[in-house]
Amino acid sequence: MDPALLREREAFKRRAMATPTVEKKAKTESSFTAPKDMKKPRPASAAPKIDATNYKTMTGSSQYRFGVLAKIVKHMRTRHQEGDDHPLTLDEILDETNQLDIGSSVKAWLQGEALRNNPKIELTPDGRYLFKSVFKIKDGKSLMRLLKQHDLKGLGGVLLDDVQESLPHCDKVLKNRASEIIFITRPNDKKKILFYNDRTANFQVDEDFQKLWRAVTVDAMDDAKIDEYLEKQGIRSMQDHGPKKPLLPKRKKLANKKRQFKKPRDNEHLADVLETYEDNTLTQSNAVQEIKQNN
Repeated sequence: MDPALLREREAFKRRAMATPTVEKKAKTESSFTAPKDMKKPRPASAAPKIDATNYKTMTGSSQYRFGVLAKIVKHMRTRHQEGDDHPLTLDEILDETNQLDIGSSVKAWLQGEALRNNPKIELTPDGRYLFKSVFKIKDGKSLMRLLKQHDLKGLGGVLLDDVQESLPHCDKVLKNRASEIIFITRPNDKKKILFYNDRTANFQVDEDFQKLWRAVTVDAMDDAKIDEYLEKQGIRSMQDHGPKKPLLPKRKKLANKKRQFKKPRDNEHLADVLETYEDNTLTQSNAVQEIKQNN
């Protein structure tokens, strides 16, 4: 090897050893894991969680308001059916229904609008509330009086549901008055109707007449066919019964009169002048004819 190259190599080593250098180590990527107790941030659009301790005192929706009202109406009906007919204040009603923790806005709505306009709640003059039933009946005597009035006036029967809502201890009263009431089940909706059992109208019907009555079917016949059948059998007693059709008044025919054309009245103020002119014209024409005849 060339001795000059060796000398340059040794000089380079010495310079390298004399120059201080810092060794840079490669960075190793370490995976950072969040601690378990850290909570993830909630998205801004998430709805706030409702606390179970204060959800009743919130200014709630209409569904909550009407739920409170429905509970009050149901409680007032129940206490009326049990015989409690004394009126209550709003605070007493809320106390009995365990709803004293409602908000002030809901309470104001109940007192100012909901209970005042409810068809099942009656407001007394002193500001108390009662259940408003369909009929004002309190016992068996008032029930029989109601059924007798309906029978005399021809109003028909009374719904059992309305009686159960209006009459306290209804089942007990109906059981004691069973012989004075007739129960009929309505075929279209299977609801029971109560009628007064008028025993003075009871009479014995001959069995032969009962057989004939049950044998005749008029379901498929209208009123016109029934009237035609009765007329063929010589029965005319049913003509004056049933709804009568109103007779429309007949219109009178106007007599055909000849039209008279009226003369125009434009020159009425010249009537005298026209007559004089006509007379002069006739006189002159007659004179001219006489002259011609003479000639």
